[in-house]
Amino acid sequence: MEVIETGLKGLVIIKPKVFEDERGYFFESYNKITFSNSGLDLDFVQDNQSLSQKGVLRGLHFQNPPHAQGKLVRVINGAVLDVAVDIRKNSPTYGKWFGLELTEKNKWMIYIPEGFAHGFLTLENNTIFSYKCTNTYNKQSEGCILWNDKDINVDWNVQNPQLSPKDLEGTAFKNFVSQF
Repeated sequence: MEVIETGLKGLVIIKPKVFEDERGYFFESYNKITFSNSGLDLDFVQDNQSLSQKGVLRGLHFQNPPHAQGKLVRVINGAVLDVAVDIRKNSPTYGKWFGLELTEKNKWMIYIPEGFAHGFLTLENNTIFSYKCTNTYNKQSEGCILWNDKDINVDWNVQNPQLSPKDLEGTAFKNFVSQF
């Protein structure tokens, strides 16, 4: 497993060792000891999975303390542009974003620590997105920043994504008050 820093403290790309042959492939998507030995001593308590068609955008979501979540995200089928935004108010990269294409082919993962808003845009039909969380979901703690906020300026490279009502009503970053 290779762990690559992104420039946003704590946000890392994980490239697993993939063993392929004529039968297919095998890789460990999570191994507590291997992750811990790589500096990612995490305790996951919830797994989530979603199916989306091309052009669906979900985010930018987060959970406020004390229900904040770290997330280990990956694509099982299809492809996404995965985006994380630093919302830790004392961070030197506050308001900065990082994006990376995650696909069933590259099998890469991203660990998104607490204090980041997260979202993704599906790039293919029938995309299955999976993520492990370090805390359980709590509706009263959820938050959403506008996906197309001008101050954050994420380059989604999409004109009219399919959005949920929650994502249409996200908070503008200039009005956002971080609890991190």
